[in-house]
Amino acid sequence: MPLKAYGVLSGRVVDTRREGSSDSPHYQIHLVDDGGVHYRAAVNVESAEAPSELRYLVVDDFRHPVTAALPEAGSGWTPLHPGPGGANLDYIRANLFDPAAMRLLPPDANGPDNDLADLLDHYVLRAKANQQVIAYVFGERWGPEDQADQVFGFRPGNGVHDIHMNQGNSAQFARDDGVWQDGGLLLHLADESRWVAIFLAFQSQAWHTDDTTGHTISGAEEPHPAPGDGGAAPAGDGVARIVAALVNPVGPAPEAETVTLINASPDPLDLTGWQIADRAKRTCAVPGGPLAAGTTLVVALTDGVTLGNSGGAITLLDPQGLKVHGVSYTAEQAHDEGWTLVF
Repeated sequence: MPLKAYGVLSGRVVDTRREGSSDSPHYQIHLVDDGGVHYRAAVNVESAEAPSELRYLVVDDFRHPVTAALPEAGSGWTPLHPGPGGANLDYIRANLFDPAAMRLLPPDANGPDNDLADLLDHYVLRAKANQQVIAYVFGERWGPEDQADQVFGFRPGNGVHDIHMNQGNSAQFARDDGVWQDGGLLLHLADESRWVAIFLAFQSQAWHTDDTTGHTISGAEEPHPAPGDGGAAPAGDGVARIVAALVNPVGPAPEAETVTLINASPDPLDLTGWQIADRAKRTCAVPGGPLAAGTTLVVALTDGVTLGNSGGAITLLDPQGLKVHGVSYTAEQAHDEGWTLVF
């Protein structure tokens, strides 16, 4: 079953704690909302299941329509119900980032800038030093508890955990699987008009999951690492990718929106049965037949598939309905008529 109490916490960072090489190491963050309520965010920095190192990705200039759907800054805890179109995170369906960009880090190691706790320090301590930075922490809530917090001592104990991918788990943790309930950390640097996003996933998690349960799809071939990555991170197949889209054509609606694909492989690619999906998961067919190596194809969207000017997501599906690649864009990026967005 999915997480029981998924949502997002918005507050300011007031303290941190590194747990080092404890039995279950976390990076602990103490936050306070604008109502004076205290919370602890327990961020996993090591997996309980081998291999232990987590995958991570930091996006220093995160641009995605999810930021426009977030609750007010400093508003505390907001429950989120599963589904697209809101503030929920889903590493697979929301096209938040390219999994090929994820890397591995140990939880804690001697020396500077060489472990996951160091990386979190780099961003979270800056948020602590600048109280204008607002943190948004996604995961499962616990509490309020009838006791003091076991790390920072505030009362009542209260907080958020599961701040990582929460689907495609191995059998031992499949009970936590669900869609539109992934964890993560967003930092809003208002004085810079910029968002920083931190995403975490376990190496044991699968990247093809059921659209209803979030369970691993049995028999689905997992994406291969991109060339040169040395197997460090999951990646798209590297075969076909979305490289551009005309989201806001000149003229009144209905508009002639298009998506441009490229065959990045050295061999011809048969696109028969492939589809493009929009943010609402409506789909239309990609013209079938071979696409030569290194060439592009402009696909005119049909069958009610639309690219909204208020921000959206575009996903490329193979004949089995599995995600091959995906991108997203914001309302700001789609504002000007006639300009093609390049991803």
